[in-house]
Amino acid sequence: MARFQRVTTLRIAVPNKGSLSLPSEQLLAAAGYRVHRANRELMIDDTRNDVRFFFLRPRDIALYVGTGTLDAGITGRDLLIDADTGAEESLALGYSESTFRFASRPDELTTVADLAGRRVATSYPGLVGQYLARHGVEAKLVRLDGAVETSVQLGIADAVADVVETGTSLRNSGLAVFGEPILRSEAVLIRRPDLTPEVSAGIDRVQRRLEGVLIARNYVMIDFDCPTAILDQACALVPGVESPTVSPLAREGWMAVRSLVPRDRAAIVMDELWEVGARAILVSALESSRI
Repeated sequence: MARFQRVTTLRIAVPNKGSLSLPSEQLLAAAGYRVHRANRELMIDDTRNDVRFFFLRPRDIALYVGTGTLDAGITGRDLLIDADTGAEESLALGYSESTFRFASRPDELTTVADLAGRRVATSYPGLVGQYLARHGVEAKLVRLDGAVETSVQLGIADAVADVVETGTSLRNSGLAVFGEPILRSEAVLIRRPDLTPEVSAGIDRVQRRLEGVLIARNYVMIDFDCPTAILDQACALVPGVESPTVSPLAREGWMAVRSLVPRDRAAIVMDELWEVGARAILVSALESSRI
């Protein structure tokens, strides 16, 4: 009998701090990887899965991946674009979401074109510079490592480009957003574009595992019984991914149906199924999946 052939150990970066850190570790753990750090180690070997995890500053991860030091990693889309190292987004992960906007004194600037020749303070000069270049706007970027909201009040910038959540910090600094969002960011899995076929296949496997967890978080399994006469009507309410699974029951004229439904619509779908005549409606949580 052929033995299972071990693959090359993958090198994957994980955020070690900030809003990306804990959700990334939880996602990887749910996908079956060993990432628990008892003593805040900077490196962990998951020998069962042939992965070595490196815990790094989120801002540095795109650099390590883009230059080929590591094979893949989890970081923010904003940090990936800002670094501009050649690393590529492979999968959106749906957490640590943020929106980047321009802001200035109210009514002073209203469009991106108004930034021409102005000073723009930001902690993401690469990201903002690319955005302005795409819109044909030349502005002077003032790089700041910390909060940028006070830069206008202190006279070193005419506008800022930063993450906007509620807008409270901007309003407290006498600023108002203008123009369209620069970027909608979230946590993403990134990879090198020039991976060997073996390593690329390994990262594909990691990605499938993460996708399986994300689907399980967003969907539930619904089971119900219904009369054959209303089967088409009931199945139309639960189309699933490919199609519902349908099996005959011992009771003549009745069918058992199983399908996936979005988690946030489960209660509504249960109501709709009951109203058309389905019974014994059950909803089950998922641990993981491969779709």
